[in-house]
Amino acid sequence: MKVRTLYTDGKGKFIETDYDKPEPCPNEIEVKAIYTGVCRSDIDMMQGRFTTLPLNMQGHEGLGQVTKLGSEVFDVRVGQYVATRGEPAYADYYNVRQGEYVRVPEVNPKYILEPVACGINLLLQDYMLVKRIADKPDCRVCVIGTGFLAKVVYDSLKVLYPTKFPGMDITVIGSSNAERWGHLLKNSFEGSYDLIIDLSSADTIFLNPQIVANQAVIILGAEKYPAISTTFSDLLWKAVTIVMPSPRTDQFIKAMTQASISVEHNIIDVRDMWTQAYDRDTEWTKAFEDGVNRPRGYNRGYIKWD
Repeated sequence: MKVRTLYTDGKGKFIETDYDKPEPCPNEIEVKAIYTGVCRSDIDMMQGRFTTLPLNMQGHEGLGQVTKLGSEVFDVRVGQYVATRGEPAYADYYNVRQGEYVRVPEVNPKYILEPVACGINLLLQDYMLVKRIADKPDCRVCVIGTGFLAKVVYDSLKVLYPTKFPGMDITVIGSSNAERWGHLLKNSFEGSYDLIIDLSSADTIFLNPQIVANQAVIILGAEKYPAISTTFSDLLWKAVTIVMPSPRTDQFIKAMTQASISVEHNIIDVRDMWTQAYDRDTEWTKAFEDGVNRPRGYNRGYIKWD
């Protein structure tokens, strides 16, 4: 089936073109796009700062309606709504494999779940390793970054460690969203930390090895710009473990499922997340322009088909 899609060749803009969408494989569903989030990685890819993916892998923050089922799919029905991690979610219709979608109760931007799941996955991908550190009686936690992902991580700590959370020693490092963080927000480090979730593009960890405790776990949740250069000697000496979570893990569906539950029951508050909608037919170019320029009041934007 020939459909429209949006894609970038990494030369500064997105382009509309045709996409020959194949029929769903036995383990796939076909989805009619309703909303697709404009991810920061899409903007970086457009600007040549991120590897340019093939056309059929562009657009991954999807929410749509099931229109066809593969012969091996029994967990959803035609007509139901799903949040997807699969691509190309910038197409009018696209196929998604089992394990890359979850059913959601309604069409609402809050159910564009992939970015929420990315925040949850930071703690879930290597859960037992992180749990071992978090369960230490005197565990000190540092979150570097104060944006949406940082808030998801903070709320996820409450979910994953409900009995321990009230007394957990957490420091948040950053300069924005001060009203959201209150007393947790600091502009400098205070001692060393056992669990560090680094959501900054800066070279913070490697420039400040003194903030890393012996046998600490570092979760790297953001790419570094410009590219960093280090010998890793300080971290090797301290027997530090570095975790690099990704939605490409086979276990990401667990984070998607937890995201759906957390959003539905307001465990994770996404009311200030999706601040701008763009009509697919008339405003899609502005969606990517605003993703670059980030006008006042803009947090995250999404393209809407209906």
